[in-house]
Amino acid sequence: MLERISATNDYEGARLISDVLTLYYVQELTQAEVGRRLGMSTAKVNRLLQQARRQGMVEVTIRVPFQHLFELEARLKAVFGIEEAVVIPSIVEDADAMVHTLGRAGADYLLRHIRDGDVIAIGGGTAVHAVTQALEPTRSYDVAVVPTSGGVQGLAYTDVNYLASEIAERLGGRAYQLHAPIFVETREQRDMLQSIEPVKKILNIARQANVALMGVGALDYEVSRYVKFTALSPEDMERIAEDCKGVGEIGAFVFDVAGRPCAQEYADRVVGLSLPELQRIPLFIGVAATSAKSLPLYGALRGGYLDALVTDEAATRGVFKLFEEDFRGRAV
Repeated sequence: MLERISATNDYEGARLISDVLTLYYVQELTQAEVGRRLGMSTAKVNRLLQQARRQGMVEVTIRVPFQHLFELEARLKAVFGIEEAVVIPSIVEDADAMVHTLGRAGADYLLRHIRDGDVIAIGGGTAVHAVTQALEPTRSYDVAVVPTSGGVQGLAYTDVNYLASEIAERLGGRAYQLHAPIFVETREQRDMLQSIEPVKKILNIARQANVALMGVGALDYEVSRYVKFTALSPEDMERIAEDCKGVGEIGAFVFDVAGRPCAQEYADRVVGLSLPELQRIPLFIGVAATSAKSLPLYGALRGGYLDALVTDEAATRGVFKLFEEDFRGRAV
């Protein structure tokens, strides 16, 4: 008899909670309205709702637009240990629209994270140029903008001094100029240039940066900005890809699929901060998109160079495909 009464009470309690949940979540009544409908106080309705949550009777499913992109962002952070990720939709049919969208996302991210007094170190490339063009701050920032390396004049996205000036002007800050090429003929030339006081001074300022904005480049001879920075021959690029196993570059420094620096004979000719120096900047923001950047991004993420990544869905899915293939290969 006691067992029957207990079962009856459990049933009635479950029925009451079911009624409360239905009225509150399905019919979208307020807690006060639920109380009036069921003849109980608002406080009791609140207690029953909390009890239902604690006992696992309520499951919350979020279905907002682009939820799959937010899930990719969360996975990037979990798998690669980066602080933040922004994944934008891929726009396959329009490359210009893709770059514009990436630039806007990168600009929004940068504006959310800079503060007065910051030193912002920048590299060259189409992605950084797109971020520059998309910057529309609502106030001025007392910041300094400095190149991480020399540059190549003639193109807006390879001229780091131009990019630094543009970013500083748009933010209301000041720009430093590094009057040197990014790539020279020999290590001795590099050492000589970096010992000259004006060059040494600018690179030392870049070393003190607390924010870095850098592209992540591919090593495709036909389209790579690395080729434009270095003017290397197809034979040089083939050697980097085959002998050195290079898959990507940051600041003209090449790394392999595991993120290890490689192609040292070319790295010795770069006028600029090295990969370890760039890695020490507290907030390193990488910006790159499209499936062509999947392999370079995978190497950069494995190397731990990035604190934050602004990219697109195609590149992100390519990164995870490489990760899964690599994981399965190591598990065999």
